Amino acid sequence: MYQNKITLTPQDILEKEFKIDTRGYRLKEVDQFLDVVIGDYEQFIALLKESDKEKEELLEQIMNLKQEIRNLKMSIEIAKSGDAKEVTNVDVMKRLSQLEKIVYGKDEEE
Repeated sequence: MYQNKITLTPQDILEKEFKIDTRGYRLKEVDQFLDVVIGDYEQFIALLKESDKEKEELLEQIMNLKQEIRNLKMSIEIAKSGDAKEVTNVDVMKRLSQLEKIVYGKDEEE
């Protein structure tokens, strides 16, 4: 996702060579600084990948919760219609309780 927007890779930074002038920079200082830049760059890329993974997991959870909401709404409609006399308020409360466990119980597990 971000690969098209990021110009340099840690390897590009590592392999970059500068021309040496008589009044040029100290190579050791430049190399040390580039090592820090490479480390930050690698950390940045790792954070982006982690964020993408977390986003995908959250989207999956959202889809599951939306499905649960749809199922619950259908159960409520069945209960309201009066056609299904077997569905009682107790059944609806049990289903609500199960949905609350799914929604709020996941935070406790993780």
